[in-house]
Amino acid sequence: MLDNTQSISTANDELLSARQSLPLVGDISANGRAGGMFKSICQRVRRCDKKNLEPTNLEPTIELAVEIAREGREGRRIGTLFTFGDADAVLARSRPLILDPLAGHTQQARQITDPNLRGTIKELAQLDGAFVVSDQGIVVSACRYLDAAASNVALPYGMASRHLAGASISQVTDAVAIVVSESSMVRVFDDGKLVGEIIPELWLMDHYNVQLAAPYQEEVVGDLAVLTAKA
Repeated sequence: MLDNTQSISTANDELLSARQSLPLVGDISANGRAGGMFKSICQRVRRCDKKNLEPTNLEPTIELAVEIAREGREGRRIGTLFTFGDADAVLARSRPLILDPLAGHTQQARQITDPNLRGTIKELAQLDGAFVVSDQGIVVSACRYLDAAASNVALPYGMASRHLAGASISQVTDAVAIVVSESSMVRVFDDGKLVGEIIPELWLMDHYNVQLAAPYQEEVVGDLAVLTAKA
């Protein structure tokens, strides 16, 4: 009896691990494309034309957002927001909601690819406010209130204040905004526009309407769908 229970437990653990693991950057997608799971989105944003952009830092930021959307925290779904690039401008248009929990730590410890930092961010994502990530992939601040209002930003109905904040900051600065909603969807904004949607579980496509305006391209990687607006 014990052996059967252990076998079931092991099988469940393996299934959960397989569901939560994301394809690594450079993996070949179901469409046969290589070079990064979110390459199409990274190529769509304005900052790809900037000399100071490090695409290898944008993808891990999006990956972390997808992990938060899929895993949640403490058994519940959570929402959060990342800005990537033009960090000084974002800081100038935002203010801290609490004492910054990342202040005083070394740049190496705040690198977005650092496993310890990624675990820390998943915990901090339960708090209000945005994470500000520099072009070099350094998380310069956490729990920021984005004080940016762009009156001509037009969002589809159903998107709440977090999406409006992300779209607005992406219009008034050169930053890219990555928004995680509590419905487990991840949306990417650039220049005030929705340029990408990431559906972390394919079954969600039957439950949620795609907000991205056509035409867009769809790429399936494992059980994850990446939708990118066509330029």
